[in-house]
Amino acid sequence: MVMRQLRVLVTGAGAPGVRGTLHALHHNPDGIEISTVGVDLQADPVGRHMVDRFFQVPAPESDAYLDVLADIGRREAIDVIVPQTTREVAVLARRRGDLPVPVMVGDAEAVERANDKFRLLEAFAEIGLPHPEYALVTSPAELVRAAERFGYPVRPVVVKPPVSNGMRGLRILREHAWNVERYLREKPTGIEISLPALCEILERGTAWPALLVTEYLPGAEYSVDAFVGTSTEVAIPRLRCAIRDGISFRTALDWREDLIRPTLDGARYIGLRLVFGFQYKLDAHGVPKVLECNPRVQGTMVASLFSGTNVVWLGIRELLGWPGTPATRPVSPGAAFYRFWGGLAVQADGTTIEI
Repeated sequence: MVMRQLRVLVTGAGAPGVRGTLHALHHNPDGIEISTVGVDLQADPVGRHMVDRFFQVPAPESDAYLDVLADIGRREAIDVIVPQTTREVAVLARRRGDLPVPVMVGDAEAVERANDKFRLLEAFAEIGLPHPEYALVTSPAELVRAAERFGYPVRPVVVKPPVSNGMRGLRILREHAWNVERYLREKPTGIEISLPALCEILERGTAWPALLVTEYLPGAEYSVDAFVGTSTEVAIPRLRCAIRDGISFRTALDWREDLIRPTLDGARYIGLRLVFGFQYKLDAHGVPKVLECNPRVQGTMVASLFSGTNVVWLGIRELLGWPGTPATRPVSPGAAFYRFWGGLAVQADGTTIEI
């Protein structure tokens, strides 16, 4: 039986996408009244002022993390937990049976493979889905050979850790320095570096890390919000029109079958369930090739709600075993979602004012 009220615990209350997740929960198509509890590693994240109750928790790597989360779940009569951050998802997938309430996260092996960009590319290669050329390197010599194989220094090459949060560790190897025009026109990002300069940085550590090296894809970037359940599967592609620090600031629906099919086929092969997302980039011929997977609620997944389907809510319904699927509006091609500068003023008495 579908409940008329739900108490939802949202982790990562300081994550950039928390506002969107809360909006998707409160604007669910079943008209369910939602009460929210937020948790975060920080004592005063912005999401603290957007939820009904808030608790600070230890880091997910801590032995106390699961115990604290379980205690909050019992005391607050939580019905379901919705993770927001990559850092927590792997822990929650492995230990979800230790919590007193359902957690919206897939099976541990599928989540681990999806979180590892190298293993993800291997999975796509195994079933013949489009992917960039790639290599896993563990030494300076291997890095140099892989970079040269993918076109460096004539063409840029991408280097990143196989497992990372956000854009941490991502670098584009590019030999040519900026010219005056580019210097005056573009904001610095720190993402571009020469191969010798990257090797110099890596040699300062105690051990050389395993790194994923891939061909550079010059085309537009896409994100696909997805859900796979017992009887329903959905994939909603979005063109990432403007990206800042890995976050979509402008995104528009682009109903491409060559993004929908690889997402669902890849997810089934890996074993992903519930809510997740894939990111792709177009190669020089316009073919979308997979970059990575987020086996959790994506930061801009709320955009799927405005395209006609509340992907986050599909995950809630599946997790709680509710029959049927909620009504959806026809998907409108070209529907767009914008982020903009804003803020939340918090007065001494706790009153909040949004600007």
